Amino acid sequence: MPVIISVVNQKGGVGKTTTAVNLAAGLAEAGKFVLLVDLDPQGNATSGLGIKYQELEKGLYHALVSDARLHDVVLNTNHAGLRVVPSTPDLAGANVELVNMVGREARLSDILKEVSHAYDYVIIDSPPSLGLLTLNGLVAADKILIPVQAEYYALEGLGQLLKTIDLVRENIKPEIEVLGAVLTMYDSRNRLSEEVMQELYKYFPNNIFRSVIPRTVRLAEAPSFGKSIFHYEPSGKGAKAYERLSREVLDTFERE
Repeated sequence: MPVIISVVNQKGGVGKTTTAVNLAAGLAEAGKFVLLVDLDPQGNATSGLGIKYQELEKGLYHALVSDARLHDVVLNTNHAGLRVVPSTPDLAGANVELVNMVGREARLSDILKEVSHAYDYVIIDSPPSLGLLTLNGLVAADKILIPVQAEYYALEGLGQLLKTIDLVRENIKPEIEVLGAVLTMYDSRNRLSEEVMQELYKYFPNNIFRSVIPRTVRLAEAPSFGKSIFHYEPSGKGAKAYERLSREVLDTFERE
């Protein structure tokens, strides 16, 4: 069975999708078979890998709320070993349509069972909210990865996210765990970044990734070219940071 990691933060603009895409690509570059699930109706993880989601006939939405097989909506990417379940504009309606479904919070978990045998890792890019789609991303996951931006307001709402994870653990999935927090958009010249890092230890005293993602123009540019940082600037600081993060993730599960 694969390790399923949901990348979650209800605040937008914290590097969540950048982390989901580049962690998935980094794991694939390390020789693993990886499935990236774009659970965000904005479709940024899909377009960030060069797929024009507006032109797709089917995507995750159709597997979640209709009778489409997940296997039939999975697409290849330019990374060997990395495939994606794309988002389409329809996915925005899933929050409403799932409400009346039996087992609504476990729908993603159920459909992932169809394809999970084929992958070592499944990475879920959850929406920047705490709605029903994000709940599905939490319930489907074994581990939660929380990107935290190195900015003043970055920790705002983090307590609410952790409470939500606790509720999922208490009521739906006792085995779910926080894999860790990763600091994104970090600028070593900025004293505020250091202060955010110190504050982060109060929330995650034992599980902050050593890999810190720097603030770079190249990381911000890569999605507009439909590429991961490994294809856009493979020798740059961003690629090296996500390579280190991918190795940390691999080391965690190889130890287990």
